[in-house]
Amino acid sequence: MRTTFDQLLEAGCHFGHLKRKWNPAMAPYIYMERNGIHIIDLNKTAVKLDEAAEALKNIARSGRKILFVATKKQGQYIVAEKAKEMNMPYITERWAGGMLTNFPTIRKAIKKMATIDKMMQDGTFDNISKREKLQITRQREKLEKNLGSIADLTRLPSAVFVVDVMKEHIAVAEANRLGIPVFGIVDTNSNPNNIDFVIPANDDATKSIELIISTVAEAVKEGLEERKVEKADEEAAAQQEAQEDAPAHKERRQRVKKTTEKKEAEKVASVEAPAEEEKTEEKAEEKA
Repeated sequence: MRTTFDQLLEAGCHFGHLKRKWNPAMAPYIYMERNGIHIIDLNKTAVKLDEAAEALKNIARSGRKILFVATKKQGQYIVAEKAKEMNMPYITERWAGGMLTNFPTIRKAIKKMATIDKMMQDGTFDNISKREKLQITRQREKLEKNLGSIADLTRLPSAVFVVDVMKEHIAVAEANRLGIPVFGIVDTNSNPNNIDFVIPANDDATKSIELIISTVAEAVKEGLEERKVEKADEEAAAQQEAQEDAPAHKERRQRVKKTTEKKEAEKVASVEAPAEEEKTEEKAEEKA
């Protein structure tokens, strides 16, 4: 297993919400109630976290993208830091409605950032008024803040990882609508039914979020490394195959060349033969 019971316990992953705030659908993941607070079954958390990590590893190994979402303060910095290490897209500011369901419009906004950058580089920016410069600069900053972290996301992600499924319910709904698998940290007050890979845990404590995101990040990195190794092996095998086939290719090319030359010689001969016959006939007629 990637994580142990003790690690989860130490990070406070077992603390749920008050009993009166619970979602009955979370009953299978609750171990007990203590002082009016639900305690999450960490044995199930460990199993579910490993399942999610393995699935994310396979997605990364196949070269696909995973979008990480955490707009709550406790998870913003952790998710941004880990997502950058994995070179994966992330959202830590505001979830713009339609970010998945209206993806072409989001791509247009990202392209607008690139257009503004081009204006700054090619000198166009120097020929406009100060007021326009200020407006464009502010627009660029706003776009960078909200969409800069997904600038490299050229197509819809293959999975979405959500830190708080209740807070990010719009992101979950959009992913569900498009059939994109959702991975999520689900607390006792949340609904796990719309989440494909449920990780039952405390989604409010920084330590809990950090442990889970770090575990997931390690799995994704493993997947990316395996992809690199596989690609390197494929390239090496292709080169070796090319080297082994080189003599055969050379021999084949020589055979083709000889055949072509022979055909051309026969063609020339067939053209020249009638001409020679005509000359012989002409000479015979002159003598007569």
